Amino acid sequence: MNERGVVEAQIGRPPRSSIDVAARCHLGLPVVTIVPPILDDGTPFPTLFWLTCPLAVKRIGRIEAAGGVRAAEIMLAEDAALRSVHERAMERYRGDRDARLPEGHAGPRPRGGVGGAGAGVKCLHAHYADTAAGNENPIGAWVRDQIEPLDCTQPCVVEIDGTWTHNPGWSEPR
Repeated sequence: MNERGVVEAQIGRPPRSSIDVAARCHLGLPVVTIVPPILDDGTPFPTLFWLTCPLAVKRIGRIEAAGGVRAAEIMLAEDAALRSVHERAMERYRGDRDARLPEGHAGPRPRGGVGGAGAGVKCLHAHYADTAAGNENPIGAWVRDQIEPLDCTQPCVVEIDGTWTHNPGWSEPR
């Protein structure tokens, strides 16, 4: 499978770095990719795990549009134990990303934790991608509980004449 072509079709544009799949759906397609901390053009990039699954992106977009980031921030403000786990997840994420910096890298470095956030919650997509990649992330787990299962009956993308494209027969499962 041409992973780069699949991801390009899923996200609707060429990826800005190499493709390394961190998680797949039950149909074998990428759900999350690992993004290097320095993109192909030298730009520092804070987001280690990138969500590519169109179904997850759509469902999380609805949560964000309904005030999901604010709801997550309120949960963290009101629950010290949750906040502590969240802060550890942010530190782990930063460390995992920074460990992938090229040896001897002297240029600009990505900053922040999940999704580049200095603190709190910036992007539910990034938190979910971290969880889907197999990491402990309380906000990502909260999102997961609202959007899974990712139960497509048809693949979101298909290969037609050697090119991956959005599957015209795909629709969101009910």
